[in-house]
Amino acid sequence: MTLVLTRSDLEAVLAPGTCLEVLRDGFLRARDATIAGQRVRTDLPFPGTATALIPGVLPGIEAYTVKVNAKFPGGRPALRGVICLHSGRDGELLALLDSATLTAWRTGLAAALGTYALAGPGDTLGVIGAGAQAELMLRGLAELRPHRALVVHDTDTDRAAAFAARHGGRVLGSAKEVAATADSVLLATWARQPLLRLSDTRAGQHFTSLGADEPGKQELSADLLSAALLVVDDRELAASMGAVAAAGLPATAVDAVLGDVLRGEHPGRVDGEGRTVYSPVGLPWQDLALSWVAHRVAEREGIGRRLDLLA
Repeated sequence: MTLVLTRSDLEAVLAPGTCLEVLRDGFLRARDATIAGQRVRTDLPFPGTATALIPGVLPGIEAYTVKVNAKFPGGRPALRGVICLHSGRDGELLALLDSATLTAWRTGLAAALGTYALAGPGDTLGVIGAGAQAELMLRGLAELRPHRALVVHDTDTDRAAAFAARHGGRVLGSAKEVAATADSVLLATWARQPLLRLSDTRAGQHFTSLGADEPGKQELSADLLSAALLVVDDRELAASMGAVAAAGLPATAVDAVLGDVLRGEHPGRVDGEGRTVYSPVGLPWQDLALSWVAHRVAEREGIGRRLDLLA
């Protein structure tokens, strides 16, 4: 039998604290995996792209994931798809999970970990792009380091206002205004041109950029990335399809991967004057980490529908 977990099912079984713990553990252990994850992306003859992440594997988990996403910027939600959780023993399809929900959780909470590891001590948080991933970043940061003030910008002013109202923040009119106000800035947009340049920022700020997750997307300029301590989740992906590739920079522009920072093998931020950037692409093992948690909790609590796809 295959367990089907919808958006509401996943919201019922996932908890930010638990997910942060398994993601942190994954960053520590992922380099020991014997099979490297692959990220495949293609254009379509429609106004969107198709992406597949395979296989999601982690040492100690006898299962793997395959994720297939449709990314259509004009859609609501803009990302739709499914994650298949398979047994590592015999390939049994253990679960089908809503990818839009689980991707927002793993991306937003992993970004919260990166922000927590690299940001300075400032109290004002800025959000550019008030979507699902920004929502989860804030939920994750609330577990790790609460902020005192929040400023928000989105090209959809109604969405920005609703986001600010939910989180006790205020709306600003542009990305540059957010950067001028905030100590740490979270970007999660579909931008294809830099929203912020070095001249828009100041010493000591941190930026977490989630938008540069496939070719052609860019949120931060080359001069800002070059001036900052640049941390990514995977060097090769950052250089081939992430922030480094988008800015036309060499792979050597990357200073560290987040796993090295969390393991204490790289110091990360060392003073209050330097700028820091965390710009992940998103890795298959992150899908497995949260899918495995969701499946185990749902099985224990009797949540979700069970289908026999071979009937």
